[in-house]
Amino acid sequence: MTRMQSYTIGQAARLLGVSPDTARRWADAGRVATHRDESGRRLIDGRDLAAFSVEVGQAGAGEEEPGYTSARNAFPGIVTAVKLGDVAAQVEIQAGPHRLVSLLTREAVEELGLEVGMQATARVKSTSVHIDRT
Repeated sequence: MTRMQSYTIGQAARLLGVSPDTARRWADAGRVATHRDESGRRLIDGRDLAAFSVEVGQAGAGEEEPGYTSARNAFPGIVTAVKLGDVAAQVEIQAGPHRLVSLLTREAVEELGLEVGMQATARVKSTSVHIDRT
């Protein structure tokens, strides 16, 4: 069994798609639990961050949406669910306000060691690309 990953406020902010100040305010308000490491840094447990990222994603984008965007094909985020079948698996990643679901082999999930609360990047290849200007 691997040790659960913890995230600094800055890492959590990047995964949630908000500024470190916003993530810090959320932690100060008790919206997500933190603990301190031996150096005194505030950390968020991976499972807590995964649950909170789903909450934030369902509520819509963070407080600081970019004014102009062209979605990239790499979405760094946090694993929020892993469902294993006999041969196939389903993995969900929350990347800021974006929820991505991937169907892959069980073998691939096991080789990558994917678990809820881990940082992962979803990569998307598409023949159709949409660009929005807001």
